[in-house]
Amino acid sequence: MANETIFQHWIVTKFLLPFVLIWGLIYAILERTKLFGEDSKQLNGIIAAVIGLIFVGAVYPKMVVENMILFLAVAIVIIFVILMIWGFVGGGDKNNGFVPENWMKYTLWAVGGVAVIVAVLWATGVNTTLIDWLFYQSWSSSFWTNFFFVIIVAVVIAVVLKNKSNN
Repeated sequence: MANETIFQHWIVTKFLLPFVLIWGLIYAILERTKLFGEDSKQLNGIIAAVIGLIFVGAVYPKMVVENMILFLAVAIVIIFVILMIWGFVGGGDKNNGFVPENWMKYTLWAVGGVAVIVAVLWATGVNTTLIDWLFYQSWSSSFWTNFFFVIIVAVVIAVVLKNKSNN
C-alpha cells in the first residue's frame, strides 16, 4: 500500500478543506458587504463557521463543489497554457503584438461558456441521461451525420455569399 500523507487523509479531503473553502468564501463576502455592520468580525466568523459546518454535513453539495473545483483546476491549467502559447506567438509590445479580432473573442467566450455548462452538468450528474438520449439511440448516428453535413454546407454558402458581396 502506498504511503498516505496527511493531505490525502479522508478527514482533510472530505471535511477540513471543504470547510475552510466555504468558511473563507462566506467570511470574505460578509466582510466585504458589511452586512452586519462595520465592526462585526466575530459575528461574520461565527456565521461563516456555521454555514461551513452545515455545508460539510451535506454530502451532495459537497460533491458538486469538489467536482467543480477539479474542473476549475484543470481549466486554469488549460487557460494558462493557451495564454502562454498566445504570448509566445503574438509577443511584442501592444502596438506590434497580436490583437484578436472580434470573431476570435466571441468564439473563445462561446467555447468557455459551453465548457462551464458541460462542467456543471457533469458535476451534478445530469449529463448521463442527456448524453445517452443524444448519442446512444438508434437514430443518433444518422442524425448527427446529417446535422454536421448541413452545418458544413451552411458555412460554405455563407462564406461564398460573403465573398461575393465584398467583390
